Amino acid sequence: MGSPQITENPTIAVDEDEENGISAECKELIHGCRKEKGWRTSFLYEFQEFWCQPKEIDAILSFQKHYLARDSDVILATIPKSGTTWIKSLTFAIMNRNNVPVSDGNHPLLASNPHDLVHFFEYKLYANNQNPNLSILPKPRIFATHIPFGSLSESIKSSDCRIVYVCRNPLDTFISSWHYINQLRRESRPPIPLEEAFDMYCKGVIGYGPFWEHMLGYWKESQERPNKVLFMKYEDMKEDAMSHVKMLANFLGLPFSVEEEKQGLIEEIVKLCSFKKLKDLEVNQNGKSIKNFDNKHLFRKGEVGDWVNYLSPSMVHQLSKIMDEKLGDFGLKFKVCSTVS
Repeated sequence: MGSPQITENPTIAVDEDEENGISAECKELIHGCRKEKGWRTSFLYEFQEFWCQPKEIDAILSFQKHYLARDSDVILATIPKSGTTWIKSLTFAIMNRNNVPVSDGNHPLLASNPHDLVHFFEYKLYANNQNPNLSILPKPRIFATHIPFGSLSESIKSSDCRIVYVCRNPLDTFISSWHYINQLRRESRPPIPLEEAFDMYCKGVIGYGPFWEHMLGYWKESQERPNKVLFMKYEDMKEDAMSHVKMLANFLGLPFSVEEEKQGLIEEIVKLCSFKKLKDLEVNQNGKSIKNFDNKHLFRKGEVGDWVNYLSPSMVHQLSKIMDEKLGDFGLKFKVCSTVS
């Protein structure tokens, strides 16, 4: 398939606050970008070959200019709704297990949302024209991002820092994104219909999309530099969480000792970071950790194969064809199951 033809929709009014607070540089930049109707905001803009909102673009520009990676840094990368909260909690628990025992009743994950423990570059650290002094943070530092590999800061690419990338079957990612965005849309904006959102998704018009380009950027790098990028699939993690936690620890240079394994530490981490455990915590039922988004909306089902309850056979065929055409030649494939697990 060729690149989709994106056209502007001049009938959409821009949200009053969509450009409020962004830098003059960003305003000038987006006025020269292609744009398309957004899922949550009026428009998404094509920036560095992916789609973004103005405030995200502004933060990414600052991040690209100012962030200096350390070799000991760990970067957690995902496209939205692909297991971001889960990989943040797992990585935090693994990397801090010597300082805070997983069995500790006061473990930070029991009192803080994972997004408050592992900050996003674009939603926290460099948002709202901030330029934090990250050099004061102790090693190793853990950060997170939805930014495609090609747009990461050059210091990340040239350093020996590690990148963990988690992706999810696009069929499930779409459904999760559709539910999530409709929860966040203002009351004055009606829910976006499933069919309309699906058409946009198939064209690649989704935050940080096209999804296939996002996946391929990290996939190719993981093939060329496996010590630099660990590529994991959400579905595989759900099927065998313990082996993936062990794999993650090995990649991070923090393998579990024989004694830790005998004591059941891997299983404890899996339980602590499980979807049900995190969802039921009071901190994740209340409060806001990402911008003004309620924490409760971060936890819906966490299932594999939930798309069967929403997508018609023709929609499944259409998206499966795109997945095969865009990803298949690179050896990146996803199972299309027929029932919900």
